Amino acid sequence: MKPSSALYPLVLALASVCSAKLSFKSGSAVVNAKDGSPSQSLKFDPSQGTKPLRVAQDETLKLQFTVFDDAEKRDVQPHQTFLRFYDEKTDEEGIVPIKVGRDGKARFSMNLRKPPVGLPPTTFDPLHVSLILGSFRHEGAVYDLFDLSLPPSASTPPHPEESSFHVQPEIAHTFRPDQKSPPKFISLVFAGLVLSPWAVLLGLLRYLPISLQPDTKTLPFLACLASFEGLLFWYWVDLYLGQVLMYGAALGLATAIAGKRALSSFN
Repeated sequence: MKPSSALYPLVLALASVCSAKLSFKSGSAVVNAKDGSPSQSLKFDPSQGTKPLRVAQDETLKLQFTVFDDAEKRDVQPHQTFLRFYDEKTDEEGIVPIKVGRDGKARFSMNLRKPPVGLPPTTFDPLHVSLILGSFRHEGAVYDLFDLSLPPSASTPPHPEESSFHVQPEIAHTFRPDQKSPPKFISLVFAGLVLSPWAVLLGLLRYLPISLQPDTKTLPFLACLASFEGLLFWYWVDLYLGQVLMYGAALGLATAIAGKRALSSFN
């Protein structure tokens, strides 16, 4: 199905609007000295190349230009207008917005005593300044204006915690040396000192009138004491504290009853 011939003018009009490109005219840059008198001036337009421009610390840079539509040949107000400052050596860039009136006229002023926030750090190399124009109804455009030489910006003082974000030296762990065992002779001497009271006790038992015949009434008490030792060993191997307290309470009651019966057998 072919479109009607009446639609061709509308299609051509839409195509011309979408392909329209923003441009500017009457571009000028003026550098004013501290007393307000102009020290430098520069004319720029989209067709010419970039020219050098220098601004001192106590001087002020003023720009003005008019944005217009190439297709309709009339002044327009774009939706977005920016100045881009780019340092080719350091690859630093900054974007500064510019306000444009309804009549398409734009003005920009920069004083180095209070530079704009978007201005990148400056060096002895010039900044390449370009104009960026954007609109919903037109094709975006970027134009090279001039090369701006500014005084080098002061170096930023280092932050007190800056060093903590750098590469730190590797942490070297220092471990205590392994404990050394004493000589075997010293170990045998002290082991003999520990066991000597038991040897003396066993020697004296020969001279004491003690009957070693077991009493059947004391066996449950001895069995309970042995169970306590087994419970402690079991706790060391597998049990939890709550389980030991529960088993120990039951075993303690049985030990008290068995002990009372063992004592009654001696009366």
